[in-house]
Amino acid sequence: MPIIKSAKKAARQAEKRRDNNQAIKKVIRNALKDFRNKPTAEKMAIVQSEYDKAVKKGLIKKNTASRRKANLAKWAKEHGVKFTESKKAAPAKAATKKEVEKPAEAKKPAAKKSTTAKKPAAKKPAAKKTTAKKAEEK
Repeated sequence: MPIIKSAKKAARQAEKRRDNNQAIKKVIRNALKDFRNKPTAEKMAIVQSEYDKAVKKGLIKKNTASRRKANLAKWAKEHGVKFTESKKAAPAKAATKKEVEKPAEAKKPAAKKSTTAKKPAAKKPAAKKTTAKKAEEK
């Protein structure tokens, strides 16, 4: 048992993290078992989503999730899972329209940058005034 206060806190945190990680892994395992028992495209999407959530939370590495999802897709193809376009594909098209609009907005700040190039030109007339004053003094 830890004696130091910070070690006690670290032990509590480790226990909470372990419980959370085990819960996430259990959800993944159950989704995977459900998919393997009755493979459908919807269940495969759920399993892939769970892998992505685990990566986002730092439970597994990105390449590990990618490898597992690839093997899952390979297994699904061998077992004849049919992939059809779902409702999720429609928002993706809407997102591409938004992306088309973004580059047009990006061009506007570029025009502002050209105005900064005119500032050095304003300094040159000031230099000419000083030479004119010197000529008057002579």
